[in-house]
Amino acid sequence: MRFSRILMLALLALVAGVAIAFLTPSSSLLGLFAQAVIYAIFALGVGVLLRQNGLTSFGHALFFGAAGYAMGVILTLDWFSAEIAIFVVLLGIGVLAFLIGLVIVRVPGIAFGMLTLAIGQMAYLLATRSRGLTGGADGMSIPWPSTLFGVKQSVLLKPDVLFLIVWTVLIVVTLAVVWLLRTRFGSITEAVRDNEERARFIGITTTVPRALVYAMSAVVTGVAGVMSSLNTGFISPESLHWSVSGIALVMVVVGGFKSVIGPILGAIVYFLFKELLGDFATYWMAIFGAALIAVIVFSPDGIAGALERLMKPRHTRANATSKSGH
Repeated sequence: MRFSRILMLALLALVAGVAIAFLTPSSSLLGLFAQAVIYAIFALGVGVLLRQNGLTSFGHALFFGAAGYAMGVILTLDWFSAEIAIFVVLLGIGVLAFLIGLVIVRVPGIAFGMLTLAIGQMAYLLATRSRGLTGGADGMSIPWPSTLFGVKQSVLLKPDVLFLIVWTVLIVVTLAVVWLLRTRFGSITEAVRDNEERARFIGITTTVPRALVYAMSAVVTGVAGVMSSLNTGFISPESLHWSVSGIALVMVVVGGFKSVIGPILGAIVYFLFKELLGDFATYWMAIFGAALIAVIVFSPDGIAGALERLMKPRHTRANATSKSGH
C-alpha cells in the first residue's frame, strides 16, 4: 500500500474520531473510549516488538508505568516544565530500553520473555517500597500544571477533548511506526527476524537493530503511559505489574501482530468486550478467554488477519485455494 493512501486512511480515521467525540452522548462512555485508545497505543508498542523482532515481552508495563512515575517525579520536584518533561521522559525511556535491549535481545525465545518479566517485576517492587519518592503502594498524584501546550487543564480533561487528543496521538504514532517500518531499517529488522544467521553472513550487525526495535516499542508504550497519567492524574505500582503487560499481550494476540493495526483492533475489542459483559463481571474473563482460544484456533493471525482475508477479492482467494491444492 502506498504511503499516500495510508495518509488518506489516517485522515479518515481522524474524521471518524471527531465524529465519535461529538456523537457519543455519555461522558463515561467517552472516558472508556479514551482508555481503550490509550491501551491501543500500549498494545501497538508490544505488537511492534513481536512483529519486527519475533520476541514476546512480559515486562512492557515497565515502560508504561515508568512514564507516569517519571512525569510525577519531575513535575513534583519542578525540574522541567510539563511540555519539556514529556519529551525528556520519552527520550529517557528510549535510551534506557536501548541499553537494556543490547543485553537481552541476545537471549532467544521464552528466556527473553522471562528476562523482561524479571526486570519489570524488579521495577514494580522498587516502586512499591520507595515511599519517599513514589508514595509506595499508595501511589502518587501527578501535579499537572493548569496549562499544557497553551491549553487550560479544565479544557484538556473534558471527555470529548481528551478522547480527541489520545485518538490523534494514536494516529500520529501509528503513522510514525508505519513510516519507520517501510524504511531500510524495517527491511533490516525483518531480515534479522527471519534468519539472524543469514543476516550476519551478509554483513548485517544484528544486535543493534534488534535493540533499536526494543527501544522503539518501549517509547511507543511510554507514550501510552504519559497519556494515561494525563487521563488519571495518578500513578500506582499496579501500572508496573506483569498482569498489565499480559493484558497488552492478549490484545496483540486477539488483534493480530502481523499487521500494524492488529494490536489497535485487539485493544478496542478487549474494552468493548469488557463493557458489553459488564453484567457478567464475575465471569467476563472466562468468557473472553474462550473467545481468545477461538481466535487462536480459527484465526492465528488475529482479527486483522481475518479481515484481510475477507477483504481480498474472491478470485484471489480462489487462486490461493487452487494453488494450495496442487
